[in-house]
Amino acid sequence: MEPEPDPATDPGTGGETTAEDLLRTLAPQVVGVLTRRFGDFDAAEDAVQEALLAAATQWPDEGVPRNPRGWLIQVASRRMTERVRGEQARRRREDLAARQLPGDRRTAPAADSDDPADRDDSLVLLFLCCHPALSPTAAIALTLRCVGGLTTSQIARAFMVPETTMGQRISRAKQRIKTSGVPFRMPEGEERAGRLDAVLHVLYLIFNEGYATSEGPDLQRVELSREAIRLTRAAHELLPDDSEVAGLLALMLLTHARSAARTGPAGELIPLAEQDRGLWDTRAIEEGTTLLTATLPKGPLGPYQVQAAVAAVHDEAETVEDTDWPQILALYGVLEQLSANPVVSLNRAVAVAMVRGADAGLDILKALDADGRLAGNHRLYAARAHLLEMAGDRQGALDNYREAAHRTTSLPERHYLTLRAARVAAPE
Repeated sequence: MEPEPDPATDPGTGGETTAEDLLRTLAPQVVGVLTRRFGDFDAAEDAVQEALLAAATQWPDEGVPRNPRGWLIQVASRRMTERVRGEQARRRREDLAARQLPGDRRTAPAADSDDPADRDDSLVLLFLCCHPALSPTAAIALTLRCVGGLTTSQIARAFMVPETTMGQRISRAKQRIKTSGVPFRMPEGEERAGRLDAVLHVLYLIFNEGYATSEGPDLQRVELSREAIRLTRAAHELLPDDSEVAGLLALMLLTHARSAARTGPAGELIPLAEQDRGLWDTRAIEEGTTLLTATLPKGPLGPYQVQAAVAAVHDEAETVEDTDWPQILALYGVLEQLSANPVVSLNRAVAVAMVRGADAGLDILKALDADGRLAGNHRLYAARAHLLEMAGDRQGALDNYREAAHRTTSLPERHYLTLRAARVAAPE
């Protein structure tokens, strides 16, 4: 059995779009519309959350409106109006809004109307959340909340902080953007370049949360992976000559190609070595490979391009035995030089084991263990268990599979690791 590659190299499965998926996709678009209309990002985000709650309550009984986006805009606009009227500064804000908006934008559209002026501002909202007034951590948390649709609890778990702490952090970030007075528009030139790294990192994290949900009964949240791909594609259209934007899009396409094979009928995890490669999406692989091939010669080389290259090597192997592990090991060596990330070192340890033997990989894991940055992370225990199993140390593998299962918060991962432990424990 080969271990799963790094989380950005194997996304979630496909499936029919549900009302919940639709709401999550529309949420950042509606926030963008209201922010542009009312000029208050903080209040717009809160109003949209109320509209989403109303939709989740009403749509199951009444059905999805013909124009769900217009419905949400209308409901959220009403919430915004109610809040504005309740403030002492109501008249001043209304006068300011009236001066800034053309006459045909001063009323909310009907619930089922198609308003061509209400364009999709998700990408503008993404750059707004990555405002330079915010720390990188605050920008990522705010974007995951407002654009990615993650709950405060899920974001808190990703950052390993209490939920109340993360809630306060997000609230302060919204307030800082509000007081900065930054206009709601796409930044240009150096301003846009300064925010791009944070934007790409956020998209990467959203995609990874779709790939491996941090908690709960589902292995992945497909709608997040799809939304990350949609936004990254939009960024690539905006910046077609940026090699890392292209690299990130290629990485997502190449990994998303495996989605149909990654889980079984009951949603159980199927490791890469056991996947039916006939289910992989050849068109996505072709698109990702073409994009990567055109991008790599341009430079400069960045970590997203290298990760995409790793994904391409996996995708190009017709069988698991055909996997070019020496090439993957070389790519992880390059990636480790570009990004001092312990997860990269963890994946390189597995690649070393596949090329030079389990003991060589275990030596790298010992150094990672001593480093402490992955202390308590279930992936370290899972990788060690796999390499110990390769080395013939059944008891060591059993102990580490059990420890990994105990530490993961993903129920499908826990089930898979528990089964691995049972298989190791079974008499030969």
